[in-house]
Amino acid sequence: MEKEENNFLDDLLAEAEQKEELLTESYYDLVLLQIKNLNGQIEKNFSEAEKECEIIKNWALARNNQINDKVKFLELKLEAFIKERKEKTIDLPNGTLKFHKKQDKVEIEDIDLFLKNAKPELITFVPEQIKPNLAKIKSYISRRAVPPGVKVTEGKEEFTYKIKGAKDGREKETRAGTEQENVLRVVV
Repeated sequence: MEKEENNFLDDLLAEAEQKEELLTESYYDLVLLQIKNLNGQIEKNFSEAEKECEIIKNWALARNNQINDKVKFLELKLEAFIKERKEKTIDLPNGTLKFHKKQDKVEIEDIDLFLKNAKPELITFVPEQIKPNLAKIKSYISRRAVPPGVKVTEGKEEFTYKIKGAKDGREKETRAGTEQENVLRVVV
């Protein structure tokens, strides 16, 4: 009978251990599920933050576009003022207004035509490479004629201003109303 009791107790103990193991596995499975949910919350937080950042960035762009329009309007007023005064430079307490002519631009439109007719002083020789020396071409044009294959664009008058006492302690020169072309050419 003692053997049967031992066997019965062993069976009961084994069954209890098995149930405990199942409960332990269930617990740790729930822990994994909780980690999955928390990681989902983290992703959601980042997603929401990105959306909020985009909203703020669009708001700032819209506001800054309005402010840039006002700056352009005021720059036009400054340019009209210096033109009205017919002066090249006006020094004011908060900055300096300048009106000056930009340098002429020299463009090589037809490199083959230019190289065929170019004088040696207008070319820079680099071993296995020949290229126009734009500074010398500019100087040559100022003393003589425009070589074939070269286009000269006359420099336009340009309005600039400097604001004194900028936040970083330096003067900042600004070119008002200048546009840059996105065309690849040889230009000086």
